[in-house]
Amino acid sequence: MPDGGGAGGGRRAGDRGRYGRLSRELVMASALEMVDRDGLSGLSMRGLGAELGVEAMALYRYAAGKDELLDGLVGAFFLELEDELGEPGRKPDGDWRAGLHRVALATYRTAMRHPNVVPLLATRLLTTPLARRPEPVLRSDERILALLADLEDHRALTLHRAFTAWLLGYLIVELRALVDAPEEADPAFRIGLHRISANELPHLRATAIGLAARGGPEELVTGLDALLDRFD
Repeated sequence: MPDGGGAGGGRRAGDRGRYGRLSRELVMASALEMVDRDGLSGLSMRGLGAELGVEAMALYRYAAGKDELLDGLVGAFFLELEDELGEPGRKPDGDWRAGLHRVALATYRTAMRHPNVVPLLATRLLTTPLARRPEPVLRSDERILALLADLEDHRALTLHRAFTAWLLGYLIVELRALVDAPEEADPAFRIGLHRISANELPHLRATAIGLAARGGPEELVTGLDALLDRFD
């Protein structure tokens, strides 16, 4: 963002900061940048206010508190995903499988750009009722259900659950914390292999280095196809 701060770059009590007049979009975009850079633990109303060049109290016009800020981050994630996917339109050549592939791969790319937000995709689902979720989140569900609209209701519902569960689970496994000593060049020391008992956990120890590597979009698609084969 351009640095348009005033003298000394100090915070201001109003809603006009170093990037101009605040808006919900600007607040959420700045929160997303902070979380990308500093992680979720680095996000606070005070810190975000300092980032924007305003007092923290000015932010409460755009997010009533930390929970709403976290929901806004999820909304910003899905809005970026929506921008990449474009208008829902028709199913590609009438093929719901191709449509689900496209959604899955675009979601993967968005998650790799914002890995620190991915845990919120799960935790905010546990605390935010469906009707209160950000509009981009609801539109994402609508897109998937529209792809499955030609299937009978029970089959579409089961498939929606299976698809979203696989996709979210894959993202969390792909981004789980595995590195113990990032400064180490040797893979065994990097993941702390010496901390895993060869006697008590032989299979985990034997595969730990492989588990530390990401599966990438290729394994995402392989697992998705295995799942969708049950419905095809």
